[in-house]
Amino acid sequence: AVGRDVYGALRDAVVDAGNSDDVRAIVLKGAGGFFSSGGNINALKDSANGPLSAVTANTDQLNAMIRAIVDCPTPVIAAVEGGAAGAGVALALSCDLIVSAREAYFTAAYVKVGLSPDGGLTYFLRAALPRQLVNELCMLGRPITAEALAEFGVVNDLADTGQAFDAALALANKIASGPAQAIGSIKHLVNAAERNELTTHLWQEADRINQARYGREAAEGLQAFLEKRKADFLNCCG
Repeated sequence: AVGRDVYGALRDAVVDAGNSDDVRAIVLKGAGGFFSSGGNINALKDSANGPLSAVTANTDQLNAMIRAIVDCPTPVIAAVEGGAAGAGVALALSCDLIVSAREAYFTAAYVKVGLSPDGGLTYFLRAALPRQLVNELCMLGRPITAEALAEFGVVNDLADTGQAFDAALALANKIASGPAQAIGSIKHLVNAAERNELTTHLWQEADRINQARYGREAAEGLQAFLEKRKADFLNCCG
């Protein structure tokens, strides 16, 4: 389960990693063969005995954790074993890439305990899936398999049971060998596209690529292409 202790610790870890020049990709995984079961049901029930300010402070921390992952300049990969439920689904969807075990499932069944989703869950689902399917997942609480999400492009890679973390780590190493600044710009632009109108987005893309033309990554990448060799971004620009 995720709660206030996880919200703050994970947010701090992501912020620290994102500010480190030595970290070029981040992998999040769960424990005990499951990614995350979401909010603690006992804690959710007990929260009704406290003031609204305390409940709001708790969801503010959840939102800050999700925001830290989305805003992190470093790519974040979710390695999903077993499955994810509730806020655990929001946590996985907030990541830039998802690697999942084939048998894993995702469930947004807040409705079964009389609640609506939080943590950006409906935002991320609606950005990736048809409206009617999102309503089915949230209104009926039906689970969806990792294989189904892979067909929609939400899950990037499928792995055998117990191999999701290794597969995610391999993907992270591939990203880590690439041009870190360019990949950071790609993450920023992809996220910004959801809120930008076209003229603004064209300007942001132009600004990023034009600034990058003068950097070491572009110098190495373009020269390597002309020399018909693989670019070495780690040694040239690490």
